[in-house]
Amino acid sequence: MRRRVWFDTTSRAAAAAAPLLGEQFDVAALPAGPIAGPAVILTGADGTGRLPDDDGQLRVLGLVDAQAPGPWPERWHALLPAGVGRPILTRTVLNAFGDLDAVTAVARLDRELSELNAIGIRLTSERDPHALLETILSTAREITWSDAGSLYLVEEAPAEARRLRFALAQNDSIDLPYRTTTLPLTSDSVAGHVALTGEILNLADAYAPPPGAPFQINRSFDAQAGYRTKSMLVVPMRTPQGETIGVLQLINCKPEPDVVFRAPADIERLVLPFDARHEKLAGSLASQAAVALSNNRLYESIQRLFEGFVRASVTAIESRDPTTSGHSFRVAGLTVDLAKVVDRTTTGPYGGLRLSRDELMELGYAALLHDFGKVGVREQVLVKAKKLHAVDLDRIRHRVELLKRSGELRHASRKIAHLLEKGRRGWEARAAALDAELAEYLATLDDGLARVMLANEPTVLPRDFAQEIERLTLPAFEDHLGRRHAVVTPEEAQVLAIARGSLTPEEYRQLQSHVVHTYQFLAQIPWTKEFRRIPEIARAHHEKLDGSGYPYGVTGDAIPVQSKMMTIADIYDALTAGDRPYKKAVPAETALDILQEERRAGHIDGVLLDLFIEARVFDRVADSPGQ
Repeated sequence: MRRRVWFDTTSRAAAAAAPLLGEQFDVAALPAGPIAGPAVILTGADGTGRLPDDDGQLRVLGLVDAQAPGPWPERWHALLPAGVGRPILTRTVLNAFGDLDAVTAVARLDRELSELNAIGIRLTSERDPHALLETILSTAREITWSDAGSLYLVEEAPAEARRLRFALAQNDSIDLPYRTTTLPLTSDSVAGHVALTGEILNLADAYAPPPGAPFQINRSFDAQAGYRTKSMLVVPMRTPQGETIGVLQLINCKPEPDVVFRAPADIERLVLPFDARHEKLAGSLASQAAVALSNNRLYESIQRLFEGFVRASVTAIESRDPTTSGHSFRVAGLTVDLAKVVDRTTTGPYGGLRLSRDELMELGYAALLHDFGKVGVREQVLVKAKKLHAVDLDRIRHRVELLKRSGELRHASRKIAHLLEKGRRGWEARAAALDAELAEYLATLDDGLARVMLANEPTVLPRDFAQEIERLTLPAFEDHLGRRHAVVTPEEAQVLAIARGSLTPEEYRQLQSHVVHTYQFLAQIPWTKEFRRIPEIARAHHEKLDGSGYPYGVTGDAIPVQSKMMTIADIYDALTAGDRPYKKAVPAETALDILQEERRAGHIDGVLLDLFIEARVFDRVADSPGQ
């Protein structure tokens, strides 16, 4: 392409020199208005015309009398004698254009480096695997002006040969329905060949591969889609360790980035080959993409490892109390689902709250680990289903059995005494009276034990029932030696008089301490920045808005909103779970009514509860397995 040289018509020197350049350049008189570069302007010391503003794309050559003292304008790029010959003039103009080209190249290089740096930042900051692949391919097409492209990933298949996964395809000119598939990692395909050799492949026409090439282009896609794959740049994605983990396949270099090809004929006519600059740009991006993808895979691997450890830990903790198995997993699911509902809402107190992917993961882990501190609670308290521990109830049973045997022995002794003193005289009446007395004695003991068994259940008892248990602490039962005994001790009666549940106040405090244990354990873990609030969120799931919760009795805004969500999920699951021996599961409607009561009492967040109910988050429990 011939380059433009303008001359100043008001300068005799410039007008005289202009014809000398006509063979190599497009030479024209300098117009009055602005001009576009890159261009060279010839002027002279005698010129009176106003030169156009310089935008960095113009170079001015001044033709002056060799004896003239100057000074000359700073804007002039070079000075020439007014009567200069063609060779020197041509060489000076070429040098001026060379300077323009160098400046343009430096600016383009600076721009490309900036773009690559920005691309690197985008790639390394992207955590979503699919979004990362989209970013890699779309960016590679953008910087190479590619109409289409595809991305392949190298996969390691256990007990099988490595393979290529066709992971993504894009096309500006046609709608491109595609589905992910795999193909053998061989040189039969272009992508496979590049993955195996690790070398860039640049084809001016994909339908005409180099002689002896082991690969062939599959034209069936073009035939079905009405497309024409012409120029192709295929770049390996290699890690710094030299491992090829993927292949970028860029198709049809466009003359301008906004061009859309309407038909295969347009592609035949307009598509350009990819040049060396495209190879360098695509190669640099592919290297960055390989590092980003490798890091993403490593991050995912670490995340899977961590999540596996968390789940295994939760399963281990819940195995201490099989009756609550699955609780932590269900609470985690309900909590995260509620958080997603909150994230979508646009009105109310939480209309502006948005939770990132990392924050949802943080909340999920906190919910999974919210009961981890139960590892620090004594197992006999953790699994206590009745008010009395099994050993304490057995002691009462043995005590009653011993009193029965003592009563029978005393009864037999009195019968023998009668026979020794009075013989058979009046025996039948006396024996019947003693038998009736023994039967009443045994029945009283049986009734007392039955009351103990009933009182031992973690249910709310009638008020007078506690008084009857209290009477069993009186020494009303005489043994065969004349000593009097009670069925239960005052300490046992106090346990049996628990108004609700199965735990004594001290045991309940021990169970409540699991929240502190949870925090102390989780605080020891060196969490990453994304997950640093896990201990704080897990610690507050038993706090209440009015300060009546535990362990610290904090109120209102001092409770993290994530913990408020978890509180609702925790209460709902505890009410509806059917695996608790100390209570029956309640229907979902009843559980929601109880949550409404908690709301009216000022314990839980009413706005979050409304979202929980309106979105029917609780349906997740019915639709999902225990874990």
